Amino acid sequence: MRRLLIGLLALGSAIAGCTSGGSRKPPVLPSPPGGTPGTARPSATATPGRPSSSPSPSRAAAARAGWLAPAGADQPGHLAPGSDPSVLPGPILIADKANDRLVVVDPQGRVRWVWPLGGDLRPGQTFLVPDDAFFTPDGANVVATQEDDFVVTEISPARRSIVWRYGHPGIPGHAPGYLWNPDDAMLLPDGTVVSADIKNCRIVRLRVGASAPIWTAGRPGVCRHDPPSFYGSPNGVFPLPDGNFLVTEINGNWVDEIDPAGHLLWSTHPPEVRYPSDSNEYAPGEYLTVDYSPIGQVVIFDRTGRTIWRWRYASGPNRLRYPSLAEPLPNGDILLTDDHNDRVLVIDPHANRIVWQYGHTGIPGTAPGYLNIPDGLDPLPPYAYVDRFAAHTSANTGTQPSP
Repeated sequence: MRRLLIGLLALGSAIAGCTSGGSRKPPVLPSPPGGTPGTARPSATATPGRPSSSPSPSRAAAARAGWLAPAGADQPGHLAPGSDPSVLPGPILIADKANDRLVVVDPQGRVRWVWPLGGDLRPGQTFLVPDDAFFTPDGANVVATQEDDFVVTEISPARRSIVWRYGHPGIPGHAPGYLWNPDDAMLLPDGTVVSADIKNCRIVRLRVGASAPIWTAGRPGVCRHDPPSFYGSPNGVFPLPDGNFLVTEINGNWVDEIDPAGHLLWSTHPPEVRYPSDSNEYAPGEYLTVDYSPIGQVVIFDRTGRTIWRWRYASGPNRLRYPSLAEPLPNGDILLTDDHNDRVLVIDPHANRIVWQYGHTGIPGTAPGYLNIPDGLDPLPPYAYVDRFAAHTSANTGTQPSP
């Protein structure tokens, strides 16, 4: 569980070169190993965040019809000064963890949708501490992971209701029907849900209607890096455009690529990262992770563990505090949650600066413009994470882990 290790993380050494509040002056990045300050860049020839097929705006618009409220003509935005709305391709979904809600915010910083509101939950239902949220392949529903409540929940935004849930709220376990700190659950085009199960030290594949996982890798109680037999507290299992999966292990600082049958292809240590979280593909051959630490980092690396680009500041407005997820955008920028700074950011890794911010740094709240430990996010279709690999996976749904 990510949160259990906060107190064990030591503060890193101080780094010079920070911008003043509200400034858009490019900061000087710390040197990657063997590099020069400010010179490390992602590949200029890569296609970061590019969907595996052309996005389908009509499909996305149809999926949003009826639930995403149009912005009012006089509705104010709530962005940090200097933010550039043009860096985002469209609205983003935010798992606003400590506010027990999901929020959709558009590039101008306008709140377009909030769930749940009064009357959305049936008697006896709860929706607590959403940790991550990702759109389903058809763009119609959202799968939310409630890590600290031990459940995975599928929500219909159009119906404003829960349509499926796996796990028992507030009760951890490893028996059929139970999870123990699930993380980053995502619905695949074949209709199964893949999720890390952190404190059970396993990866699970779930199916609607099934009372137990249809496939697992790892073993509860054996939390060490030895894939595919064992995993050291995995906190992410992200689909890749080629049909494989990228697994992040907390214990030992590992990132692994496995094929759909669970076979290990390679493992590496994200360079100089204490607590890797939610690693995924930035571009072909380049991988993106965050360091869930009090002095957080965003790092792009390759399968050999070589640093390609790094963002790390010990103080000032560029300092990250326990970031948990970063995703690439189609333009090569990086969208991320800065959890304990109560904000969501876009960083331009070529200009080396923050170019968009929603949330007031270090000030939690519920009003428009405020968040409280935002822990997950996903751009709305057709730019959702699943849109990056859906076409390939749809053509290969027969190649999946076997029970």
